[in-house]
Amino acid sequence: MVQLIDTIFVLFYVAIIVRIILSFIIPMTRGRTHPILAGIATVVFQITEPILAPIRRILPTFGMLDFSPMVAIILLEIIHRVLVSAL
Repeated sequence: MVQLIDTIFVLFYVAIIVRIILSFIIPMTRGRTHPILAGIATVVFQITEPILAPIRRILPTFGMLDFSPMVAIILLEIIHRVLVSAL
């Protein structure tokens, strides 16, 4: 059971990190995003948006900086440690 929880949380961490990287790469393509990259971005955004959207609503805006992925990773790590210690 602990292994399953670890795997799920690692997948969420990776998805958030990939989303951060894509947020830098996609604007550099200037509208000529490769279809494979666009498909990956769509999947990653669908996975991470349910986690990041509520955090964005609570977090104050800092101009163009989005700190919701960092907050999400911290919260996921806290939840992960609580779940693992409870098992």
